[in-house]
Amino acid sequence: MAKKEIKLKKSKGGVIREYAESIVVAILIALFIRAFVVQAFKIPSGSMEPTLLVGDHLLVNKFIYGINLPFIERKFLVYKEPQRGDIVVFIFPKDKKKDFIKRVVGVPGDTVEIRRKQIYINGEIWDDSHGVYRDAEVTGLVPRDNFGPVVVPPEHVLVMGDNRDRSYDSRFWGFVPFNQIKGKALILYWSWDRLSKNIAEKVRFKRIGQLIH
Repeated sequence: MAKKEIKLKKSKGGVIREYAESIVVAILIALFIRAFVVQAFKIPSGSMEPTLLVGDHLLVNKFIYGINLPFIERKFLVYKEPQRGDIVVFIFPKDKKKDFIKRVVGVPGDTVEIRRKQIYINGEIWDDSHGVYRDAEVTGLVPRDNFGPVVVPPEHVLVMGDNRDRSYDSRFWGFVPFNQIKGKALILYWSWDRLSKNIAEKVRFKRIGQLIH
């Protein structure tokens, strides 16, 4: 007796349900990655120049300093704490709707002071290899050119922009709590110079793929 082939046909509703389940799973995975693993950010201002330029798009490592769970004011699974020199993205303490990006200058227990643009940490001059001063004149301005001394409290950091004379940072509004830090800047994945008049030069190809230090 010849065997009859049995063809199973999926109903239209079954196919739609499979597509819907796949989309939901993909969305959940994307949300998980964005919440706990890596997130994209765009640089809107020049406060981190020349390290980061307006129009730079970067990825931030969100789990290196620990995981923030919703509605809980503490971090879990902390791999390491922010280190001096790290570039971090954080919730702006004065406006929780905004994210800022700056470089960590002081860690818990550090005594930080600025005298005529020169940064001192624990009484010693800090090798400020990333800081750029656009105003050549050294002034008595407080707190931009002269600041502190202040002691960084536990579970907080003091941050500054690399563009030292054009950065609104801890000198003006205080410290950043650990639990408000979203992550460490990792890599540039896109860079766009919207002010360039040359179409061919609008994309900064040489910056794409650079690790952020």
